[in-house]
Amino acid sequence: MRLTAFTDYSLRVLMYLAADPDRRATVAEICAAYDVKVNHLTKVVHHLAKRGWVSTVRGKGGGLTLAKPAAQIRVGEVVRDTEGQALPAECFSSEGSRCAIVSQCRLKGVLGEAVEAFHAVLDRYTLADITANRQQLVQLLRFMAPAETVE
Repeated sequence: MRLTAFTDYSLRVLMYLAADPDRRATVAEICAAYDVKVNHLTKVVHHLAKRGWVSTVRGKGGGLTLAKPAAQIRVGEVVRDTEGQALPAECFSSEGSRCAIVSQCRLKGVLGEAVEAFHAVLDRYTLADITANRQQLVQLLRFMAPAETVE
């Protein structure tokens, strides 16, 4: 299963914030750390804030923080939230399928089971689990000091 860029960026933003949960980060610095365009990340951050994963503060000294502790954020929940309904094949669509064998096909059940297994694995992990190496992440992402932060 391949995640969309939107989900990938969502997880990256959450990981960035979890790497140093006591400080506010800006969209600009997260973009710089991951070399991602601001307009892409702005949409992601807006969605994450709307869904309660991220808290935002506007103005001078503002920025982003996790809305709840990383240990309470399940990776599977974030993926389901950002990906929407898993549609591994045409026959999963609510609009029906034009496949000639849809009435007798057993592949749909197999793919459905695979999607469930995929989500079950992601549900076993929290944001805290995947950012337990916080010090290394901070070094790799080259966190900026507040004075260096660019809007």
